[in-house]
Amino acid sequence: MTRPCPSCRQAMQVHVLPAVYGGAVEIDFCFACHGLWFDHLENLKLAPEAIATLFKEMHRHRDEPRTPLAGRLSCPQCHGRLAQGFDVVRSGRYITHRCEQRHGRFSSFASFMIEKGFVRQLTRPEISDIAAKVGVIHCSSCGAPVDLRREDACSHCRSALSLLDPQAVERALQSYSKAVARPASSSADVADALVAMARENSRAQRENPRPPIPGAVGSILAVDLLSAGLGLISSLWED
Repeated sequence: MTRPCPSCRQAMQVHVLPAVYGGAVEIDFCFACHGLWFDHLENLKLAPEAIATLFKEMHRHRDEPRTPLAGRLSCPQCHGRLAQGFDVVRSGRYITHRCEQRHGRFSSFASFMIEKGFVRQLTRPEISDIAAKVGVIHCSSCGAPVDLRREDACSHCRSALSLLDPQAVERALQSYSKAVARPASSSADVADALVAMARENSRAQRENPRPPIPGAVGSILAVDLLSAGLGLISSLWED
């Protein structure tokens, strides 16, 4: 039985994945909101191969339009309001939306990747380097545009800017006993990937004109760090 997304209320897609110590867990995806619903403690029950499957699904849907999160998120089980908070792990701080009746939690794709150690926070030199080449990105937590030429954190939700990069992914996969030998990547590679994404979006807009895209600033198109990182890692794995 499908359940409504806590944000957009559309039916979520259910994926049955292996759990630690055997058994299975059912994880609900909302690809429109780029979010995941975990029943109570399900995020801690995922087997390593389940985390790898989630990563692949996020990559497969990385370019789909993201619906901004609603002002009020509701538990798909009791329909009560979800309380926003923060959790902190080694790779950074991330936003959580929890049911106060302990039915579960809603996480954005970006928050899940921070929780599982696939990302790290950007350093100031990296922010400056990317700002010089791109200027504007989307916050991976809430989707709001962040002008890197003026800000070093999201002014809307105050999340630190995080980067999904190959070295962080490799370390995370090693910790889940899924080590993959791949070449390391520098922040310059990620900046170049962001530039390539912006250029491709601009080319597509010229060839198929559409209404202005929210987040566009002048001639610089806002891009998403999470999507760029997923694309970069995917290209390395496919080499």
